[in-house]
Amino acid sequence: MSEHDGWLVPTSYGDAPLEYAAVRKGGAGLIDLSSGGRILVSGTEAVQFLNGLITNDMKTLAENSWMAAAFPNVQGRLIASVRVIRLEDEGEGKKVSSTFLVDTEAVTHRRVLQIIERFTLAGDFRLTDVTSETVLLSLQGARTAAIAGEVLQQDVSAYKPNQAARIAWPAGTETPTDFSNGLIVIRATHTAEDGFDFVVGAANAVSLWNALKAAGGQPVGYGVLNTLRIEAGVPRYGMDMDESNVVTEALFDDAVSYTKGCYLGQEIIARIKYRGHVAKQLAGITFDQPGDVKSGALVNSEDDKEIGRLTSVTYSPQLERTIALGYLKYDYLQPGTKVKVAVADGEAFGHVTELPFVGAASV
Repeated sequence: MSEHDGWLVPTSYGDAPLEYAAVRKGGAGLIDLSSGGRILVSGTEAVQFLNGLITNDMKTLAENSWMAAAFPNVQGRLIASVRVIRLEDEGEGKKVSSTFLVDTEAVTHRRVLQIIERFTLAGDFRLTDVTSETVLLSLQGARTAAIAGEVLQQDVSAYKPNQAARIAWPAGTETPTDFSNGLIVIRATHTAEDGFDFVVGAANAVSLWNALKAAGGQPVGYGVLNTLRIEAGVPRYGMDMDESNVVTEALFDDAVSYTKGCYLGQEIIARIKYRGHVAKQLAGITFDQPGDVKSGALVNSEDDKEIGRLTSVTYSPQLERTIALGYLKYDYLQPGTKVKVAVADGEAFGHVTELPFVGAASV
């Protein structure tokens, strides 16, 4: 077992190469992502209040869809990276009550909860932490749509990228109103392959896991998941980003709206966008040969200038190379730029690589 973010997960289910191949070689990996936090936010003023706290624009988020966003502080630095799923709207006109599910990492769960809680008495803005009563499972790989369709007894292959829906589970039960007889299915990738996530009530989680496994989902442990997410260029809070980072150093522009109204930290983030660029940014590095490269290692240019540091390192079975995520100064972000890192027996040489390293999914 491996402890990650305070949550014990299996490093492997017994055959790491098989787990990896299920995702990368045409199958489907079944992953338990329940360690994160899941918070329901609802009310007629939910859009207004959320828009004042996060970087993306909730007004543009359609029902049954999701978008990436961040909670910044007043200096534009990253407090939490989240996914916001807009579920059903109820009512008409100014009386429309919207419901959102905010999905965040375990290490930022409590922080996000505390930020949102401060505003629940300011208007029609309600909050429910459903982390303990729900489970988040994920299928990743080419066969995910087929397996999900078989288990859910409905065709999900036509789901668009970023689409979500609340459906009955177990299949055939009444139209769901909560997690007691339903789940939320979300088309999303964590690996740069096709993927679907399932937010299900804890009481029904084991039956869903077993059904997905029986239909062909191969359980994947944390060790392989970490390799897959680095290959996909997916940063983790506390490893690849934290409150020392300006939001746009660590996250791509699709997590930030530059056209919506005021929100916490907007001035700093917008100034960086329109008056120049960040001093450093998260990038990928591929090393020429497998080597004992460590996270935290300093990165140097060909002419021995210190230009950054590594944050996550893994060996990619598909590339047969050591790869890493790390922050590099802006002038060295061009793919192909040669770099080097000190290792125990000398130096490891590599080059900047466009992300993702592996995978081609658009979802």
